[in-house]
Amino acid sequence: MSYYYARKFDLPFDLAVESVVAELEEQGFGILTEIDVAQTLEKKLGETFRPYRILGACNPAFAHRALLAEDKIGTMLPCNVVVQQLDREVEIAAVDPLASMQAIDNPELAELAREVGNRLRAAVDAV
Repeated sequence: MSYYYARKFDLPFDLAVESVVAELEEQGFGILTEIDVAQTLEKKLGETFRPYRILGACNPAFAHRALLAEDKIGTMLPCNVVVQQLDREVEIAAVDPLASMQAIDNPELAELAREVGNRLRAAVDAV
């Protein structure tokens, strides 16, 4: 089992970011954090890096259910979605929550992780 789900798109980088954010919103997720990795590496290390953005996506209803089922689950939240430039294509990758939850022996979380994963995949596919 892979720890992520990814698809490649023939889109400009900024449009891919905008599109996946909109599709995540359609699936009930908001973006809590946005890390511009290229900008951070340039600022902190003086290194040039390809366009690479990490979006911290959260569906409040699912997060609430997860927190009720497992109080330390916050260590694995929010769900990260990566948008990165790869040569002529842009790749969008979302964490697979089910793979992440394998370390936790809680059947309630497994079902929830499946549901969250399905919504994340639907958002990526809809781009």
